[in-house]
Amino acid sequence: QVQLVESGGGLVQAGVSLRLSCAASGRTITGYAMAWFRQAPGKERESVAAISWSGGRTTYADSVKGRFTISRDVAKNTVSLQMNNLKPADTAVYYCAAGWDTGLASTNWNYWGQGTQVTVSS
Repeated sequence: QVQLVESGGGLVQAGVSLRLSCAASGRTITGYAMAWFRQAPGKERESVAAISWSGGRTTYADSVKGRFTISRDVAKNTVSLQMNNLKPADTAVYYCAAGWDTGLASTNWNYWGQGTQVTVSS
């Protein structure tokens, strides 16, 4: 079992940066791909960014490319999402997820955190 706990959300103004962190516990996340998803009110959950277990491969939603960066520290069992130039459209609950790495497009995201709220005001 893997437990995930997100932190770093908050209320910010458009244009600023925010860094989300996700701490994994219960077992090492070596071999697990990690990802960030988000869900805005009235919308479906969407993938924001994902990173392979080695950190060598990443994917991003088109809406965040060039602004968000996902990274991980395998030794510390953490994954982070650096969010720059935030926009009101980025307002959502952000979730950390983990799944055995079978390729970022095919990984089953079996483990989820409880989410952290990010609100961007204009």
